[in-house]
Amino acid sequence: MDKKADNGNPNQMVFGLDIGTRSIVGTVGYKRGRNFVVVAQCNKEHDTRSMLDGQIHDIGRVADTITDVKNRLEKQIGGELKRVCIAAAGRVLQTMQVHSEMELDEERAVTAEDIYSLNSIAIEDAYRKFLEENKIDMHFYCVGSSAVRYYLGDFAISNLENHKAKTIGVDMIATFLPDDVVDGLYKSVEMAGLEVANLTLEPIAAIQLAIPERFRLLNIALVDVGAGTSDISVTKDGSIIAFGMIPTAGDSLTERIANHCMVDFNGAEMIKRQADTEQVIEYEDIMGTKMTITQKQIKTLLSKDVDEMAKLACDKIKELNGGKSVGAVFVVGGGGMVPGYTAALAKKLGLAPERVALRGKEVMQDIVFENTELPIDSLLVTPIGICLNYYEESNNFIFVNFNGSKVKLYNNNNLSVMDAAMQADFPSNGFFPKSGPSLEFTVNGKSRMVRGTMGEAAVIQLNGASANLHSAIKENDIITVEESTAGEPAHMTVGELPEYKSVLTVNVNGSDVDLPKYASLGDELKSEYYEIQNGDDIAILDYYTVSQIETFMDITVAPDSVCMVNNTPADENTKVYENFSVTWEVTDGTFDSSAYLATNYVEEVIEKNVDEDENKEDDKPAFELHVSVNDSPVTLKGKNRYVFVDVFDEIDFDRTTSKGALITTINGRNAEYMEELREGDQIQIYWEKDRKK
Repeated sequence: MDKKADNGNPNQMVFGLDIGTRSIVGTVGYKRGRNFVVVAQCNKEHDTRSMLDGQIHDIGRVADTITDVKNRLEKQIGGELKRVCIAAAGRVLQTMQVHSEMELDEERAVTAEDIYSLNSIAIEDAYRKFLEENKIDMHFYCVGSSAVRYYLGDFAISNLENHKAKTIGVDMIATFLPDDVVDGLYKSVEMAGLEVANLTLEPIAAIQLAIPERFRLLNIALVDVGAGTSDISVTKDGSIIAFGMIPTAGDSLTERIANHCMVDFNGAEMIKRQADTEQVIEYEDIMGTKMTITQKQIKTLLSKDVDEMAKLACDKIKELNGGKSVGAVFVVGGGGMVPGYTAALAKKLGLAPERVALRGKEVMQDIVFENTELPIDSLLVTPIGICLNYYEESNNFIFVNFNGSKVKLYNNNNLSVMDAAMQADFPSNGFFPKSGPSLEFTVNGKSRMVRGTMGEAAVIQLNGASANLHSAIKENDIITVEESTAGEPAHMTVGELPEYKSVLTVNVNGSDVDLPKYASLGDELKSEYYEIQNGDDIAILDYYTVSQIETFMDITVAPDSVCMVNNTPADENTKVYENFSVTWEVTDGTFDSSAYLATNYVEEVIEKNVDEDENKEDDKPAFELHVSVNDSPVTLKGKNRYVFVDVFDEIDFDRTTSKGALITTINGRNAEYMEELREGDQIQIYWEKDRKK
């Protein structure tokens, strides 16, 4: 069977096998222009229950049945069959619905690449969720997926692209095919002396006939009502978006008829089928009594079962279609022929009765049967669809090389690098840049988090050329992915905290004094150079005690003086907040508040706080720093780091005589006492009254 061969040549035949739970149907035919000519068909039931719910349980017995069907067909066509097209049953497909979210690196417009990445993450989440819930230790192939709805933050939206967001989400339906089902089918066929030419899914095969390609842009459901289960698929925008199954179908109706009419299963099956076309059906019960039953009676008998079967199908269709009904439903399979089923399904879905229809002979206008005795009905839809799928698709399994390993993929004609990565168990977060470890701490009791820097995205190559996640792949492609990297860990010093850079202004004996705020970690004071650690509980105090103000301003208060805070008597532990006033009544001598040059602050408080941080840098070499102080060059020596107060050791400045407020600037802006100096800094230090002169 060569797809490139002349379709009009009867010698180029396609052999298709519908390997079902109850029987195996073989079909042989060939393309002739627009028509497909069926030259031979054979149906054989399994001798034992070697298959259950579409899955092979006894490979050897199934292989024997395939061999028997193959031999019979070879006699009909007078030739040898070597290659075969097969389909995996829709009932073995596993469908999972998940909600997944992805946080962007920053609030920005959403791109098509972001949406693709979100969908890929959702498919991987669906796969992981399925394995966790079912505790199954086997591989699955993703054979279909559909984004039901997207989310911009918490709001549902139809299209994310170009909207601004920090977090995006998706409700995703993904369908998976078990690896052991595929292996069982392949092994049975091989044991029958055949080679698999093409593998598809039964719902896809049925759609080949039941839903022509021009209709697949519409939102349509196909319900294949078999013996034990009903397989459901949904189309939209030109493709199949989801698959599903309900464990109720024609056999449950047959059993109801058997119990009512007192006939065996085969007799009940005959009654059920005749009721589709005949008003009165004659039969013989197990007692040998000839009986009759009308079509109306059968419809009444089965009404509750049919209603329940329709309800289950309706619920599954809506689940697969994002919680809403479809535009129309096509029904195939023997179980769908039962009177009242299509009408009940239409009612449940809220559709007009003509929008739910049984598909049989009317969809086979392009099928030519050389054997005119074959009944042309919906039972033939799937077997012929398997043959037609050979021409329409190349659905099969292919192999690619992913990071040096051979990976098998189900080829749905839309494979990408991401599909190969998922099958190779490559983590989806290995593609996207990772943020470095974040830094979490508290400031004044409030949680704070600083993010690490972003790393580099994965480097993807396809056959030696640059590629991306959604680059299309094919048989024997070589894919290499260098995993994305994480950025640098977050870091922050106390001095970088916004709270630390502010000052506390209080009025001391009639003059405003700026008191720098400081940080505490437990019982320890920390300088602006302290590197904040994860879990630190930092306090930036918004007050000074009277005692701390005395220390900061280098004030020695006489024992008999009275301290007043906001005109209220206070002691050394009284807290002084922003814009509070502090006065001392000194009985021995006078006090000038502007003479507070922070000598003691520099020499006692800050030096105590920075010792710890400077010790961390003891291994750094000392160096000279050149700055300008009051327009004169000054060289600082002997340290590995210099702060503003260090310049007082190198200049001649009278700090004991008050001449108003002390003005200190670096490069034209107000200076902070512990601010680190840089090469070439321009410093000004002067008394306010001196400058006014």
